[in-house]
This record gives sequence, C-alpha cells and structure tokens, in this order.
Amino acid sequence: MDNWDEVRTAYQVARMGTVSGAAEVLGVHHATVIRHIDAIEARLAVKLFQRHARGYTPTEAGQDLLRVAQATEDQFNQLVGRMKGRGDDVSGELVVTSLASLAPLVVPTLTEFQKAHPELIVRYLTGDRLFRLEYGEAHVAIRAGAAPDQPDNVVQPFVTQQVGLYAHKDYISRHGVPSGVEDFGNHRFVCVDDENSRAPFSRWLRANAPAQAITFRCSDNFSVAEAVLAGAGVGFMARWEAARNPDLVEVMDPLQEWWGKLWLVTHVDLHRTTKVQAFLAHLKEQAKGWLT
Repeated sequence: MDNWDEVRTAYQVARMGTVSGAAEVLGVHHATVIRHIDAIEARLAVKLFQRHARGYTPTEAGQDLLRVAQATEDQFNQLVGRMKGRGDDVSGELVVTSLASLAPLVVPTLTEFQKAHPELIVRYLTGDRLFRLEYGEAHVAIRAGAAPDQPDNVVQPFVTQQVGLYAHKDYISRHGVPSGVEDFGNHRFVCVDDENSRAPFSRWLRANAPAQAITFRCSDNFSVAEAVLAGAGVGFMARWEAARNPDLVEVMDPLQEWWGKLWLVTHVDLHRTTKVQAFLAHLKEQAKGWLT
C-alpha cells in the first residue's frame, strides 16, 4: 500500500461508522476523508463500504482492512511505547466482551483497570452473539461453554462458573423447599425459554423437572435471576450472584455437572500487546475473589 494515510482514514471510517466521526478523530476536513476513501477503493478496485443514510458500513473487504489496521495500530503503539521507555503505558481503546450476566463482575474489574490507566477508553460489549476478534471487534472475550476453536485465537482457561438452585424466601414461605428431585412436580421453576440451550444446568433441569412445572420462562439468564428474586419460582443462579442476596435459599446441594467453564479469548495478532497483557493480568488477579 503506497499511502498509509488512506489506510488510516478507512480504518477510522470503519471504526466510527461515519465520515464526520472519522474526520473528527483524524483532525481533517470531511472532504479529505471522502477523497481518501474514494482513492483507496479505486486503487484496490474493491468496495470497502456500503454507503447509507446513517453512515458507512464495512463490506467484507472493509472488515478485513479494519482487522489488519487495528492490529497494526496496537502493535505500533506498543513499539512506540517501548522506544520511549514507556513499555507499561496503556492507552487508547480497550474493547472487552462477555455475556451480560457477567457484568456485575467485569464492570468493577474494568473500572479498577481504568483508574490505573486513566488515558484508557473502555468499551464493554455484552450479548449472546460472538464478537469476531479476527475482525478487530474486541481485544478480549470472556466466553462460556466448550473451549472456543476459532482459528488464530489464543484461548486460555479462566474460571469455573459455579451455579446453584435457589428460591426466594417468599417462594419458600408459600411452597416450601423441594424435598428432592422426586418432589419437583409439586413446585414451580424458572428456566430459559430455549429447549436447545447448551447450558448444563438448563439441560439438567429439563431432564429432571416435569415440563408443566417450568412455569416461568425467560429469554436469558439475567431475566431468570430476576424472576427467582421476585419469587416466581425455583431457578439456577451463579453462586457468586446468589451470595449477594441474603433472601435467597439454596434448595439443594449443588452438583458439579451444573457448572460450566469460562474462557479468555484473544486474537493472536493482539495477544502480546502491552494493553492486552496488562488487562489479562489484572483480570486474572481480580477473578481470584469472584467465587469466594
């Protein structure tokens, strides 16, 4: 590529989603941004963006450029830091993704990390979809279930997500505590509304509780926890989460077959950067107290 300025411009348009946003970040006129995009698309003979009323959306080729430019920027910033004798400098954006249910753990961890690195801009993305690290959508992903197997990712075992079966004391006062699995038919249960859920505790509950006893169904585990707290029925919650509410009662001894693993996932191009390594070290240290 002959003109790195054009690559930087295309990268910022892909990242910001608008010409005006990219122009503000780069400190140039919006006409310069448009000229750079037109020039790089002509030189490469490929369309990098779909133009629409709300802005610019990267095409597949644009996503490839975004991934490479993000990795290059992070690695260049690391190099500059080393050359200036500031190898421990952490700044710019840090993008972390996880399930929304982990927010009460991850948000305080990110906040403490940002306090130590005040020039850092944190973007915390939650949801069920897998953000594509190979396209630069996140620096660090915390994922649940089986070990991720996407190519070019560095996968590390993180922590075991311990869960238990709980009911609110108001539910207990009305219905009592199940005396065992054989008593499940006399109780009301809360569960995710997905018969194909891969969560081991969801599969266990559907195998052991009569279908008619699962009377409150939710789209996600966050809502399940809220329903249990409201007294709608008996349901699974993370043990760290349940421990925060003294009104919850664990209705039976936990089984390890309910538990699932969490994994730390980074892309190989960014894994060794100072920013990612610093955050991973901080995250692992903070996680030591998550399950206690």
